[in-house]
Amino acid sequence: MSSFMLDDIRAAAEVKYGSTDIDLGTRVVKLLNPLRLPKKQRAALIAVQEKLNAGDADQEALLSEALSLVTETPAAAQALLAAIGDDLAVLVEVFSRYSEGTQVGEASASRD
Repeated sequence: MSSFMLDDIRAAAEVKYGSTDIDLGTRVVKLLNPLRLPKKQRAALIAVQEKLNAGDADQEALLSEALSLVTETPAAAQALLAAIGDDLAVLVEVFSRYSEGTQVGEASASRD
């Protein structure tokens, strides 16, 4: 029979489903993998992503909402969005890197 330590399983989950970290220069903001979010936040993120796919959606508002849902704390989300400002290209790039790093089964996009 196989036996595993829960701490080892947690460490493996962190490697596989870890955060995407954005360094703002003054602090690091962690964007959590959807699998690490509470169920309610995952459902809200799915709803936002569905709206993004609608085509006529306000990309800036929806991407900001999506990032707010996955950021480790509301204060960290505010700091990230303030640092991005009104630059839609940067907002899209941050979300793109987050999305790439959170593909199920792939390693984290975290930077050490």
